[in-house]
Amino acid sequence: MYIRKKPNKSGSISVQIIDTSGEYDRLIKTIGCTKNTEKIKELIEQAHSFISNYTHQTELVFEYNEDKDFLSSLNSGLKNIQMIGPELILGKLFDQIGFNKIPDDLFRHLVISRLVFPLSKLKTSEYLMRYRNISVDADQIYRYLDKLESQQKQIVEQISYNHTLQLFDGHLSIVFYDVTTLYFESPDEDDLRKTGFSKDGKHQCPQIVLGLLVSIDGYPLAYEIFEGNKFEGNTMLPVIDAFKQKYSLDKLVVIADAGLLSNKNIRELIDRGYEFILGGRIKNESDKIKQKIISHQFKDGKSMVINRSKGIRLIVGYSSSRAKKDVHNRKRGLKKLEKSLERGTLNKQHINNRGYNKYLRIDGKITLSIDYEKFEADGIWDGLKGYITNSKLDKEKVIKNYKQLWQIEKAFRISKTDLRVRPIYHRLSKRISAHIIIAFCAYKLYKELERQLREKNSRLSPTKAIDNMKTIYRLQVK
Repeated sequence: MYIRKKPNKSGSISVQIIDTSGEYDRLIKTIGCTKNTEKIKELIEQAHSFISNYTHQTELVFEYNEDKDFLSSLNSGLKNIQMIGPELILGKLFDQIGFNKIPDDLFRHLVISRLVFPLSKLKTSEYLMRYRNISVDADQIYRYLDKLESQQKQIVEQISYNHTLQLFDGHLSIVFYDVTTLYFESPDEDDLRKTGFSKDGKHQCPQIVLGLLVSIDGYPLAYEIFEGNKFEGNTMLPVIDAFKQKYSLDKLVVIADAGLLSNKNIRELIDRGYEFILGGRIKNESDKIKQKIISHQFKDGKSMVINRSKGIRLIVGYSSSRAKKDVHNRKRGLKKLEKSLERGTLNKQHINNRGYNKYLRIDGKITLSIDYEKFEADGIWDGLKGYITNSKLDKEKVIKNYKQLWQIEKAFRISKTDLRVRPIYHRLSKRISAHIIIAFCAYKLYKELERQLREKNSRLSPTKAIDNMKTIYRLQVK
């Protein structure tokens, strides 16, 4: 039994008594609700009194939110104080997904901790001791990571796949693939950690390349780690082939962004029997095709189809909202170029097709300037987006499915922010792999929390829900 402070839409806080003795948590009583901080404290005191009278037990429930230093000053008469919210809720989801099939308590603690307090392994050890009364030192965690890498990757992927399959009634035929880079604080390189093109802008730091496969709605299915200097276009097929073979899938539609588009990838996808939807680079098409595109009279939300050989189609869609975004981004890029020119920070090496550098030109031998005519001419492409596919889906469904790619972009964003999967401080490759296993499982847990909140029509985000969990404590005295 514990005291819960539940935020209401009006901004008030309800103080409630929750019973955890059964299979599901049960609301015993709402003591009251208020926006006043002092009144909340009074309601909590009333809740303590209610529990004492209700249970006739010596166990007290401690609802704790702000003054964390108070914990360390509690006297030695306290036998047990624990943050119980994360285990009550995330622990239940952990079991529902099936991760409890891995019979290691430390694995459970590390995954949940990655969501609640995504810290270094040393700090994780301190958190487990301070808030969960679980004694495990950093060396124990490191030793566990050493064996985790070789034992559990295939298992956690299988568990995540099985759970996701249940969510889709046993039918999973569309997958999304993308890559990101994760950098290291250590400057040393090895066989895995290499300097390469960094999506985090950390070009001088060693990194790894992480390829991730997710389902519709962004549920993680599989991943692979590659050397930091690996070209991202060469990572997709190994991951997809292994996934298809592992689960004996006959048909698989692969969706990926334009960064993975190459003639080699398209040929290999066709040769191996995959259907695909890839982001297209319409500005790189032949003059004939580009002329067809720009001469078409597009309406908002509508698209055109250009048929190619071997059953491949180029679908081009137009969106007025995308056009506004494109205009905004081009103008912002132009302003950055103008400021850089004013500061004199640009030279001939910056004349390339990277980003908005394409608007630079050289006048004479040494003078750089901006080609405003080229900038204005690019406006004809605002709002247009291309899709390369051999799928039999109609063009509207092709575009709709491709738009789900934001889910995998969200996965990387959450992993890098909420889960703090980067920077990586580990040096040994097996510990790096174990670190990614923990992050993969934590993200799966995050997505399941998100799904269940959505099913209950909750307005809470997973991050806010986790913050609320961290306010639930239990205090037991001798």
